[in-house]
This record gives sequence, C-alpha cells and structure tokens, in this order.
Amino acid sequence: MKIEKDKHWIMFYGIAAVLLIVVHYLLDLKVLEPWNEYLPFLKTLSLSLFLIALIFLVSKIFERVVNTQTRLEGDRYNLLRIIRFLAIVFSLVVVVSFLFKSLYGAALSVGLFSLIVGFALQAPITSFIAWVYLIFRRSYLVGDRIQIKGFRGDVVEISYLDTSILECSGDYLVNDRKSGRVIRFPNSLILREEVINYSGPEVPFIWNETAIQVAYTSDLQFVEDCLLNASRKDFKARYPQLDIKAHEDWEPTVYFRINSYAWMEAVISYPVEPEDTTGRRNRILRSALPVLNDAPDKVKFPEGTLR
Repeated sequence: MKIEKDKHWIMFYGIAAVLLIVVHYLLDLKVLEPWNEYLPFLKTLSLSLFLIALIFLVSKIFERVVNTQTRLEGDRYNLLRIIRFLAIVFSLVVVVSFLFKSLYGAALSVGLFSLIVGFALQAPITSFIAWVYLIFRRSYLVGDRIQIKGFRGDVVEISYLDTSILECSGDYLVNDRKSGRVIRFPNSLILREEVINYSGPEVPFIWNETAIQVAYTSDLQFVEDCLLNASRKDFKARYPQLDIKAHEDWEPTVYFRINSYAWMEAVISYPVEPEDTTGRRNRILRSALPVLNDAPDKVKFPEGTLR
C-alpha cells in the first residue's frame, strides 16, 4: 500500500516539475513582452516551485527505496523521518531565497530569526536535538519495549519533538500486558534520564522467572526436570526455526530458594520476548503443573492449613 502511494506521489511531483520548468522557459517568448514588468517575478516563482517539486520528487524516490529495501521497521521509520525532514528544510531554503531574492539574504534572515526564536523555544529545540541524538545513537526504535522515568511500553512513534509509547503494566495492571493507554513524553527526557530498552535486533529475548512452592521433602530433581521440559517444549513450539541447543545463552535453568513461609521455592528462569512474558509464564505453568500434580509421592504443594 505504501509503495503504491509512493509511486503516485512520484508521478505527481515528476509531472509538476516538468510543467513548471516548461512554464519557466515559455515566459521568454516574445509574445509575452507586454507583461515584461511581471515576467521576472513569474520566472523566479516558476523556478522556485520547480525546485520544490524536484526536492519532493527526489525525497519520494528515496522513500520508495527505503520502503522496499529496509527490513527493520525501526530503521525504516527513522530513515523516512530524516528524508522528510531534509525535504522540508531544503524547500524552506528555496522559499526564503525566493522571498529575499538571494541566498545571502536568506541566510542572514534565517540566522537572525533563529537567534530570536532560540530563546523563546528552548524546550522544543532541546527535544529536536534529542530526536537527532535518537536517530544516530539508536537508544530505541519503533517497536521496542522501553522504560523511562517510570513509563514502560512499546514505542509506536518517534516524532521530531516527542515519543509515543503504548503503555504496558501501569496503574491498573500488575503484569506486562498492554493497558491500552498511550503515553507521550518529550524527546528531551532521554538526555537527563536513563533509558531501559527491553528489545533489540541482536538480542531478541530478556530473562524472566516463575516460582512455585514445594515442600522440602519433594524430589527436587524431578521438579527441576518437569520445569525444564515445560520451558523447552514451549520454546520449541513458539520458535520452531530456532535451535535452543545451538545457543547456550538461551538454555533455561532452575534454582531453589527458601521461602519466608517455611516452604521451598522452585524457580524456573527462561528467555522470553518482552511482549510475551505473561503468555509464556502461563504456558509453562499449564504444561508443568499437571505433571507435578500427577506425582504426589514425589512433589508436595502447600494446601489446607499447610501454607
């Protein structure tokens, strides 16, 4: 859909550029000499509009290349933002040059304007500088799950001045499910706060753990094997294209710790994608608990008054 839309815009700007440059040269015809006093203005206007159309034509061609050749959504989003921003900047330069008749006048006027506006718009300017920092530093991309100053969620938009995230957890949830609320914060926040990024193309998983309470008299080896088998079975079903044995860093582990209520806790630690923490925990428990419950001679759980 986006590629077809880019194609239409390329045709539009291409035709507009051709027509404008034709008009520019047609204004030299002798038949138009009676309007000599208006011709310089019209020639300058047609040339300026031609340059603007050419700038947007080139930008749309680059956007089409990015949409077809870039696979990562975050990189594609950032590249498109940069292309559109540069197109607007170059177009503004052409407009200011047209208004002030020369690049020198345009540069001087833009410099004075920037000096005045800089004092009045310090916060937005800082956020814009932070956006440039984000583009090159890649602290987070669209689609990443991040946490910053108590906000946690999936990045859905990185604009020139602010970032929008789709909140997970939050005030009404105690798990990592999406709350449905959108949080927007100024980009300048990343320059003074730490950013925790749960996602990334190189390390797709974070580590999570789930604990169950068992008695000291339980067969700990049996408990460990059940939890490990449940975790490996779910990983294989969820990611059939990945071989967990080929990545030792993704191998789940089980450890035991003492619970404050005199029971022992068996804790399974496993790799999980940030948005799948709740689902993976539920699938592991659904797979492991029936096996553990079917072996009451090996595993005892807190029940009745024994809690």
